[in-house]
Amino acid sequence: MPLNSHALLTSAPARRLLRPVADLVDRRIERRLRAVETVGRERLREVTEAVERQRLSLDLLLGPAGRGLSRVVSPGPLGRLHAEMAELAGDRDAAVRNAATAYRLLIGLESLGAGRIAGGTMNICGKLGTIPLLDPPNDEVLEIGTLHGMFCAGLIRMLERDGREPSVTIVDPFAGIQLQPGTPRRSDPSGTPVDERAVRTNLALAGPAGVTARIERGFSEDPATRAAVSDRRYGVIVVDGDHSAEGVAGDLRWAEEIAAPGGIVVLDDFGDPKWPGVAEALEAHLTGPTRFTYLGKAALSAFLRAG
Repeated sequence: MPLNSHALLTSAPARRLLRPVADLVDRRIERRLRAVETVGRERLREVTEAVERQRLSLDLLLGPAGRGLSRVVSPGPLGRLHAEMAELAGDRDAAVRNAATAYRLLIGLESLGAGRIAGGTMNICGKLGTIPLLDPPNDEVLEIGTLHGMFCAGLIRMLERDGREPSVTIVDPFAGIQLQPGTPRRSDPSGTPVDERAVRTNLALAGPAGVTARIERGFSEDPATRAAVSDRRYGVIVVDGDHSAEGVAGDLRWAEEIAAPGGIVVLDDFGDPKWPGVAEALEAHLTGPTRFTYLGKAALSAFLRAG
């Protein structure tokens, strides 16, 4: 009769003989699985702790503490910003490059400066990145409403990166806090007072052009304030003062008088539901006689060009 190995191995005597071996193998497998599970849990704990450390570090660098808003970037808003900047400038590669440069500059300035730059990350990067791409006709810059002067310092750097020599004029009341009609008077999220000293500190981060910036203390609607800085035609005018419809309308009328031919006017918080007066004033202004042509928007800023 031929030898049947399967029958031998599955017979009762064979099973009794093999059981200790099987039990030993089972125990070894069980120990190995427990060891793997222990190592897996330990590794998972290490990875979790490492991720948490990185998250805390990023939150300290990019989180809302001290500025009121997070600087963390999401793909959707960044993609929309690239598209809007590219449409304004006619050059997608330049738009992507300038948005990245502006973002790094924003983080650097808020890390080194006193106070903060007001507004959302995409809006700030959109303004900083787009203005040089629109090729202003001269390097005279007027900023109406500066908060801590940090955005202006960033704009100086962006213009200088483009080979320009910006000369800056700032108009602000420096009331100690940020003033907006219809909003409560409260201290800034950064804890830094809104005063000329903080502005000078931040402008110095931009080098000689920041140090020599001309600062006029007062409200933009005051005749004396206007007279003091209406001695030139500006290639760039950033309107970021009184956000009421009346206040924006007044600043736009003034900008009509002092913008250089081909000058760029930037209207901050255009389309922001918190500040409906901005869009209301611009829409009304463009229906009447005006030198301005609406070029488009990037995030929450409208861009105009003077004729």
